[in-house]
Amino acid sequence: MPIAPDIPATEAAIIQITNAFREEHKLADVKPNPLLAAAARAYAKVLARHRGELSHTLNGTTPVTRAQQQGYAYCQIAENLAVIYDSRGFTSADYAQRTVAGWEASPGHRHNLLMPEVTEVGVAVAKVGNPVPRYVAVQLFGRPRALKYTFKIVNRLPGAVAYDFAGEDHAVLPRQIVTHTSCAAGTISFKLDARSGVGRYEARDGQVYTLKPRQGGGVEVEVRRRAVTP
Repeated sequence: MPIAPDIPATEAAIIQITNAFREEHKLADVKPNPLLAAAARAYAKVLARHRGELSHTLNGTTPVTRAQQQGYAYCQIAENLAVIYDSRGFTSADYAQRTVAGWEASPGHRHNLLMPEVTEVGVAVAKVGNPVPRYVAVQLFGRPRALKYTFKIVNRLPGAVAYDFAGEDHAVLPRQIVTHTSCAAGTISFKLDARSGVGRYEARDGQVYTLKPRQGGGVEVEVRRRAVTP
């Protein structure tokens, strides 16, 4: 008789092993979220009915739409899938270890495991048919919309300043305040003159980046965490 894993214990073990892997890479734990778990569980049942087919878009859905269907207001979503079979069956610990190890060895899945911005997770495991014991796992990562990053750029210069953020070109006009809201942290690259030095800064939530004349010429970028009035 094949060994059958305890499903709730397996799901909890996958989260525990995932967080241990994140901690090895100096990343914060992801916390269980019931809405993400519900979305993962519903999709695990779909995959089980399709004999363990691993697709992120069965029935015309996506990880994003499935999270939305459960009421999860997302800023970021990522999904890992796995299916493992073994004629001997699995213990909960064995299935969880093998599943996460497979994700760690796969570049795309590993990227999801180590996304620095995600804060929550939902995991579901479902049995796929008979007679050979096969189990499918769905791991759904999320960052809620409430945790979007917001920062400001203030221009106290007489001319416009061009800059790049998240791969897109922008410009802040004289005496203008620009507010950015983003789901992921990134680098702000101000296009400054040679006298002003390096114009690259890591965007941080709540920061204000003020462009102002530097004594002796050039531009100074002042970084503060409180609001600045031009």
